[in-house]
Amino acid sequence: MTQQQQIPVNTLHLFPTLDALLIDLLKSLSNEEWHQQTIAKQWSVKDIAAHLLDGNLRTVSFSRDHYFTDAAPVIHSYCDLVNYLNELNAVWVNAAVRLSPQVLIELLELTGPPFYHQLQQLPPFENALFAVAWAGQKESPNWFHIAREYTEKFIHQQQIRDAVGRQALFTKELFYPFIDTFMYALPYTYRNVPATTGTIITVKVQTEIGGDWSIIKSAEGWEFTSDITSTASATISIDPDTAWKLFSKGINPEQALQQVEIAGDLLLGSTALNMIAVMA
Repeated sequence: MTQQQQIPVNTLHLFPTLDALLIDLLKSLSNEEWHQQTIAKQWSVKDIAAHLLDGNLRTVSFSRDHYFTDAAPVIHSYCDLVNYLNELNAVWVNAAVRLSPQVLIELLELTGPPFYHQLQQLPPFENALFAVAWAGQKESPNWFHIAREYTEKFIHQQQIRDAVGRQALFTKELFYPFIDTFMYALPYTYRNVPATTGTIITVKVQTEIGGDWSIIKSAEGWEFTSDITSTASATISIDPDTAWKLFSKGINPEQALQQVEIAGDLLLGSTALNMIAVMA
């Protein structure tokens, strides 16, 4: 078995496909659609395209060119990190209002390949430069960093598709690795939830593009389990459209509660609705 086959969530090969779909999508938009409001709070479709460009440029700058800004932020907490990233994103998006849609498309086409090339250079099991904080990690392997980058590109393109009424990225090839990566936030979501050792929580994302993920309470905390012989104390069933919106903070748990089914312990199961797999 090769190292590539052993990667828990292999997303690297999907970036060219996702980028090509994005470019085709953006080229199809009318001027009105470019300025359509999205589920991403204050961002329009054009703002999200600019944010995706920022991600490409930043990655190439620090990964290929080893270039970092001189002013290192003072980060004492998760909240500090979120505030810093929000400010970083806002500065770029605000500046990009002067860029035309065509310029954004051209720059995304130009920067997508070198972004992908830099990800290809990362040894999958070595430590990534940036940990996946939303999963509670202080150090993360590169394969998880790459999967996190995949979810970023997936979620932002999906936000655009949702805003302009285009076909969602709901295929097994593209959606399953996205939601599989997001589920790494599940044990961390339950970290402060007390339960009897052996308690199992299961999240089911419905339809053929989804799957089942279970965590169990051990003496050390909550961890994933493949034990399907024990009955879960709570099972949460959620459709793909609600899942991507909820876990990226596009909708809140109260809104999602109307769309999900929770079997078993309602209080224990509803904790899963607080899972956030983005920096927010």
